[in-house]
Amino acid sequence: MEIVNGKITNITPDTITIHAHYQNIERACLRKYKDVCIGLPDGRTITPAQRKKAYVLLTKISEWSGYTPIEVIKEITKLKFMINTETLDGKVFSLSDCDVTTAREYISFLIDFVIENNVPVGQPLIELCEDINKYVYACLMNKICAVCGKPAQLHHVERIGMGRNRNTINHLNMLVLPLCSWHHSECHNVSQYEFNDKYHLVPIKLTKEIGKKYNLSKKNLED
Repeated sequence: MEIVNGKITNITPDTITIHAHYQNIERACLRKYKDVCIGLPDGRTITPAQRKKAYVLLTKISEWSGYTPIEVIKEITKLKFMINTETLDGKVFSLSDCDVTTAREYISFLIDFVIENNVPVGQPLIELCEDINKYVYACLMNKICAVCGKPAQLHHVERIGMGRNRNTINHLNMLVLPLCSWHHSECHNVSQYEFNDKYHLVPIKLTKEIGKKYNLSKKNLED
């Protein structure tokens, strides 16, 4: 694949117009170019709030690891993040001037690490997350409460009961949240909207992977 740089010259509701300077017409004809892949890098720079969140997480991981120097933790996690992402093309990024999207995805990566390794943070992770959907999914897959981090139960937004048997209905694509027993009870005592608004949560659709984590049967997860 040949990579060329271009400039966006116009944006409408349904079209992006790009001008790319290109001189090798012989190559273009030989290769019969027809389609292009367009990358749209974020032009915004990491915010102070994002930088603060990243360093809070890095500090807690440093303490959890036995006080490994934070700069070492930062470089290790950045390397692992770059290996696991396809958006950076191997380019090294800095928390001083990277773009907003890279910072957002790196913070989500750090939160996933914290959740998977049970790293104590001392505050609700939801206060540090940048991508609520990824955060809720990570909490679901690791069976921890999205509010407080304690062991979680599966909460169905479309509440089961009232004549519906949880052992026979299809749970696939139902909206769910991972909640501890205390927050699960709280949620059932208020409207779902009030609960979501209070804790800034967004339920996500139950997938087969999530269902298996909560020991739902194949009958409960039929397509």
